Amino acid sequence: MSSSLKEAKIGQTVKVRKINGEGAVKRRIMDMGITKGVEIFVRKVAPLGDPVEITVRGYELSLRKSDAEMIETE
Repeated sequence: MSSSLKEAKIGQTVKVRKINGEGAVKRRIMDMGITKGVEIFVRKVAPLGDPVEITVRGYELSLRKSDAEMIETE
C-alpha cells in the first residue's frame, strides 16, 4: 500500500516509491537527495502540519506539506 510522505507519522521510516509532479518542483525535490528507493525518517511535524522535518541520506531537511504530498512512499 502506498501513501504520501505527508501521511507518515512522526518517528516512522518510509521508503520513497515515486515522486509525482514535474518540472522544477520535482527536480528540486530530487536535488535534495529524495529519490526512488531512498529511506526517509520523519523527525517531526510542525503544530499546524507545515513544515515536515525529515532526515534523508544522513542530513536533516524541512519540507512543505505540498511537497511532501508529491512523494509517494511505501
